[in-house]
Amino acid sequence: MRILWVLAHPDPASLNGKLRDAVVPRLRGLGHDVVESDLYRMGFDPVLSTADLLGDPPAPGTPVSDWQRTGHETGRLSADIRAEQAKILGSDLLVLQFPLWWYGVPAILKGWIDRTLVNGFAFGVTDPATGRVRKFGDGGLAGRRGLAVVSAGDRTGALGPRGISGHIDDVLWPVLHGTFHYTGTAPLPAHLLSSVHHWPGGQFEREVGRLVERVHGAGSEAPIPYRTLAGGDYGEDYALRPEISPGLTGNEAHLTRLPRG
Repeated sequence: MRILWVLAHPDPASLNGKLRDAVVPRLRGLGHDVVESDLYRMGFDPVLSTADLLGDPPAPGTPVSDWQRTGHETGRLSADIRAEQAKILGSDLLVLQFPLWWYGVPAILKGWIDRTLVNGFAFGVTDPATGRVRKFGDGGLAGRRGLAVVSAGDRTGALGPRGISGHIDDVLWPVLHGTFHYTGTAPLPAHLLSSVHHWPGGQFEREVGRLVERVHGAGSEAPIPYRTLAGGDYGEDYALRPEISPGLTGNEAHLTRLPRG
């Protein structure tokens, strides 16, 4: 596969940095083409601003989504944004590797998403045959797969189906459903590295092997079975129809099959 590996950790000597350094060469040895975006090492600017639009600034009050779309369609987005978009377009698999901070992604990764996945590129794309806006199971990034590789200090059970922190795929709902699924990227179940501050001897090597195996097989892995907008399960208000997932609410109602691990 062609893989874009996005790392969001400030310390190259951290567990995340060492894991990436160990895994990526092995994936290349298996024949994968891996391109990297190490956001901290690159000095990637996470702050979305009108400076992202080259040339004349947008008129005051213009919605951000609108002027980002203008920038994309006219080739006026800043060079760093266009470079990241080119990496995405050249990938089959998008890997986002990050530590779980306050139940979310580090700010630099959120900024990468905000600035890179703009209207007209990742979303806001219309099917010319139907006039339908392609989203939630379809979109500008359709045909790709997405994998979140997340490290956490908490134990595995805390991020499991009955854990106090919630199931890891629910904790990462904004990434898995709101970013991957929304843009048409097929979301794979999150790859969780838990209790990272208490790994026994040999655990790092085992986790390297586990991650290499996971990514190597990602092309044939079943994605999270989120319901699609075009599948007919949602009404005009984008809420599930009464006969769909009766008795279920919350995130699980939006899965086509249960239970999950």
